[in-house]
Amino acid sequence: MVNTEIPNNHTLSPSSLSGPPLLTIIREATIDLDSTNSFEGPEKLLEVWFSASPQSLPKASAPGGLKMVPSEVWKDMLDLVNCKVLSVVESEEVDAYLLSESSMFVFPHKLILKTCGTTTLLSGLPKILEIAALEAKFPHALADAAQGQATAAAPYRVFYSRKNFLFPDRQRGPHRSWRDEVKSLDRLFIGGSAYMIGKMNGEHWYLYLTEPNTMLTPPATPEREQSVKVLDLPGSKLTAEGCSMEDGGQDETLELLMTDLDPGNAKQFYLDHASAVAEGKYFEQAYNARRDAQKHLGSINDLDEDGLQERNKVNNDRKLCDDSFDIFSNTSEDGSPFASSDDELTFPQELTTEGHALGTVVSESSGLSAVYPAARYPDARIDAYLFTPCGFSANGVIPSPVTGDSTHYFTVHVTPEPHCSYASFETNVPASQTGRETADVIQQVVGIFQPGRFSVTLFEAKDPAEDDVGLAKKKGSKLEAIKGYRRVDRIVHDLEGYELVFKYYERYDWEGGAPRLGEVGF
Repeated sequence: MVNTEIPNNHTLSPSSLSGPPLLTIIREATIDLDSTNSFEGPEKLLEVWFSASPQSLPKASAPGGLKMVPSEVWKDMLDLVNCKVLSVVESEEVDAYLLSESSMFVFPHKLILKTCGTTTLLSGLPKILEIAALEAKFPHALADAAQGQATAAAPYRVFYSRKNFLFPDRQRGPHRSWRDEVKSLDRLFIGGSAYMIGKMNGEHWYLYLTEPNTMLTPPATPEREQSVKVLDLPGSKLTAEGCSMEDGGQDETLELLMTDLDPGNAKQFYLDHASAVAEGKYFEQAYNARRDAQKHLGSINDLDEDGLQERNKVNNDRKLCDDSFDIFSNTSEDGSPFASSDDELTFPQELTTEGHALGTVVSESSGLSAVYPAARYPDARIDAYLFTPCGFSANGVIPSPVTGDSTHYFTVHVTPEPHCSYASFETNVPASQTGRETADVIQQVVGIFQPGRFSVTLFEAKDPAEDDVGLAKKKGSKLEAIKGYRRVDRIVHDLEGYELVFKYYERYDWEGGAPRLGEVGF
């Protein structure tokens, strides 16, 4: 069941009033946010798994695993990362946190943290391991002050990745270079592997991952015998390498990293443009609603008190616009164009300032909400935020329309300034669930931004029934044809438990010159 209780300091968004999942907005965290100096779009992405699936949580852990951790505890960890929680979409399977710098997703068995700008993501990793031990009760090693060993849960697997930075000299902490990041991770884990995928003198992507049943470094005295050994994982749920094959064996993540956005497409992620779009739609819908009400209820001025009450009931029940665009959602207005006593229409303040209301407008008008349409995913929820003077972030929580017992996500982040324009799209919604090829999803997202160039990573768990060709490799061959783009690079990696396809594309008419590397060496 989805939690329907709202804390006193949270404000319920109108978009969450009908069915799961539930959206809560942290108003105090949105004060004085400004994206003016957020130049580094490419994100750092961390996944920490503490079991192979929600169904295989260790017996000693809390029943809900990481989802039982209070939000205030996560906020303390995010302070180390240098970002704040703007809002949360809660569901039974996953809680999606929209952050001031990107996103966090908390499942019972794993945590996904994605941050941009100059955030210090890896500085929060030791705290994550401690929280998993003390709050979620995952098997853990005891603290050893003499060796500098903190209390930490032994993760099942760890993944860390990012694109090459545009402004590496502005990074802080362990993120000043890939070499420093690898050292930071190796200090925590035994047997991690680091990769650079792509051209050293071109667009490339970094990846660090650990083997299944990760060991902590240095080994500390375990709290109990099984604490740092193989977790109790049902064999029927695993591949030969120990990777989860839940949800029909479809553990996959697609990520698009786009730069040099088309200026015309990028302008829709500016506050002024979005507000103008909202204003036009708002008054158009208000006019249509007024005309419709007058047609069916007669002249508004002639209505008596009973008629006014009936009119308000009709307005509340009537959908003021089609399913593709509802300008009244996520605003303080009640959805009625007859909001004031003197029958004057007032444009809502929320549609002139940064926040969730304009985030909803941009999500709808840009076409992002149509990637996983409500017609196919009726219980899906999108939590979006538009920044001042520009910049956009959104999380989507997508319950499976097929099985109903699994929930996936997508996340989008946009930095539209022309000198550093960047957009990312990431999802773990299985391609088979969408009824479309992965290439079709890529084509739709790329069409929204029209980047001059972009990279694709498709990360997929191996199925033991697959032959040496591999499912990811087969899918990779279908990603060749992206309309309007030529493929420049294609790399396939066979990793332990996973297969990875990396591809880099450039638009045919793009004249941006050589890739902007940012980093020199690694």
